Amino acid sequence: MKPILFRGASVWDGSGAPAFPADVLVENGRIKAIALLPSRLSTEGATVIEARGRTLMPGLVEGHAHISFGGAVNDSDLGNIPPEEHVLLTVRNAKTLLDHGFTSAYSAATSKLRLDVVIRNAVNAGQFPGPRIRAASPEITVTGGLGDERKAHMYYESFGLIADGKAELTKAVRLCCREGVDNIKVNISGDDLSPAAHGGLTVMREEEVQTAVNVARDFGKKVNCHARAAESVKRAVRCGVDVIYHCESADEEAIDMLESVKDRIFVGPAIGIIYSTLYEGEQFGFYRDSEVGRKMQRTIDNTAAVYTELRKRGVRILIGGDYGFAQSPQGDNARDLKHFVDLLGFSPSEALQCGTRIGGQVMGLGNELGQIKEGYIADLLLVDGDPLEDLDLVVHEKNLHVIMKEGSLYKDHAETAVIENVPATVS
Repeated sequence: MKPILFRGASVWDGSGAPAFPADVLVENGRIKAIALLPSRLSTEGATVIEARGRTLMPGLVEGHAHISFGGAVNDSDLGNIPPEEHVLLTVRNAKTLLDHGFTSAYSAATSKLRLDVVIRNAVNAGQFPGPRIRAASPEITVTGGLGDERKAHMYYESFGLIADGKAELTKAVRLCCREGVDNIKVNISGDDLSPAAHGGLTVMREEEVQTAVNVARDFGKKVNCHARAAESVKRAVRCGVDVIYHCESADEEAIDMLESVKDRIFVGPAIGIIYSTLYEGEQFGFYRDSEVGRKMQRTIDNTAAVYTELRKRGVRILIGGDYGFAQSPQGDNARDLKHFVDLLGFSPSEALQCGTRIGGQVMGLGNELGQIKEGYIADLLLVDGDPLEDLDLVVHEKNLHVIMKEGSLYKDHAETAVIENVPATVS
């Protein structure tokens, strides 16, 4: 593989520092050198990409990926997709994520047991394009919990793997580990759109959560959880869960507990699906002037309050908003960056760090992914314009003129793309 030199870039390195002009050399899949003065790096034998002032930034990390989710209005829609079609859907979604600048994806859950695993392996083998993937289990839930769509007189498939009690939880986690997942997902609380358990209920008992975590640890796996209710957040912390999603009902005690383990855990608000259901869901039967709409508005308000506090306390926060439902399709994932700013009060730099540097940490590659530093994995985006001034630039595929994953050019439109968002005075 020939070295690649990005010349004349405005480098936003993912650390939170301001962007700076530099040349960046990539060799053998890694960032070989960064030169702050122009023409300091040799071009001999290298492919030269003329950045012409465009922003070079780390590849994005989807921190709450559902790579197998697509087009669902109801949770049961995901269960009803035949497995053969579901594999094809997941392949397309993986490509869509990479097309939109997501070079890594930490899966929150899959909707059938081996979908994430199969796609991860195929991407790693070079059979299909996609981000690097930490593959997840289905959402392990209890009877009546989020993901259990059954009725006594009728059977429904959904995305949940149902397990009750310590023995069933043990077997379910072992099954998922045997099949090759990287992450285990448990649904500790309900959800406002769940048939039986609303978001204020904590439905998985502490002994069940602890069992799932203990068994996952036996196999060296991470554990994610769905936790909306305050008690479910506390239960997750006490039991040693690694990634705690939602958390919008966390009370002061729960927030204190999250802060106490901030160097161990990650949290993610998953605000994208809430925003889309409230503001863009009417064509799918979700109306703002309805009980569902009022619940979504309360969730946004509560999320803003909780995550303002968590950010102040230094808890690590991930972007990723349950994309893959009809009202929040795959490919829109980078909208979370703007949601973090517009709805949750983050600065653009803070939001981008959640999608790069902190994302690298949740992938288990915090010392080599998510920043532009010498020696780091060369996952890079060349963006038309300055995302710190306009985060919407990163949302749209056309503005991503170069997408590089592990030093390979997945997309290179640097020479042919019309530069629209960089000042004409930049050479």
